[in-house]
Amino acid sequence: MTNKHWSKFQLLHDVVQNENIQIKGKHSYYSDCWDNGFEESVIRYLHGDAVSKKWDPRWAIDKLYIGDYVCIAAEAIILMGGNHNHRSDWFCLYPFMEDIEQSYQSKGPTTIHDAVWLGMRCMIMPGVTIGEGAIVAANSVVTKDVEPYSVVAGSPAKHVKYRFDSDTVATLLSLNIYSWSEEKFTALRSYLCSSELSQLQQAINDYDLTSSKLIR
Repeated sequence: MTNKHWSKFQLLHDVVQNENIQIKGKHSYYSDCWDNGFEESVIRYLHGDAVSKKWDPRWAIDKLYIGDYVCIAAEAIILMGGNHNHRSDWFCLYPFMEDIEQSYQSKGPTTIHDAVWLGMRCMIMPGVTIGEGAIVAANSVVTKDVEPYSVVAGSPAKHVKYRFDSDTVATLLSLNIYSWSEEKFTALRSYLCSSELSQLQQAINDYDLTSSKLIR
């Protein structure tokens, strides 16, 4: 058995088997020290695991999309669409098998965009979209969409602050950083590990100029 330690982690693209989970890139990770790993412990109620993949689904399956450079802390939970059969608008909440198809309510896909940080023991409810660069604080319960480069906390999670001013956020989003080639990202990584936007923009311009000359 592999010895686990808090300094170790799972790269999601190495461990995800469920076809209903789509992972972008090769850098997103989960800190699996204290449980049974990403698919078994973090992902809940998603069709396509070792048992449910043998079933014939009665409805379209809600997908999970995870971007690149996503950091998922220990014991986080991502709830998915396999158990949405408790109708709050019906008098009885019980999921009777005879009415299971009528009681199911899709929440839509769950999307965790690039460079998000999910804090320890947070819970992401079904159908939520978490924007690029957002932080979800430990023990938070996210029930609605989270804006890019914002910080949310609490149960239910509420907006605390933006990580940067609105102009900086708009610029960062426009740069499409997490769609860069591996070569470009590596070359400019030191500028990404900084808060000097003007230096980052200059480095990008220099890199793109040099690359265009090489292509010619």
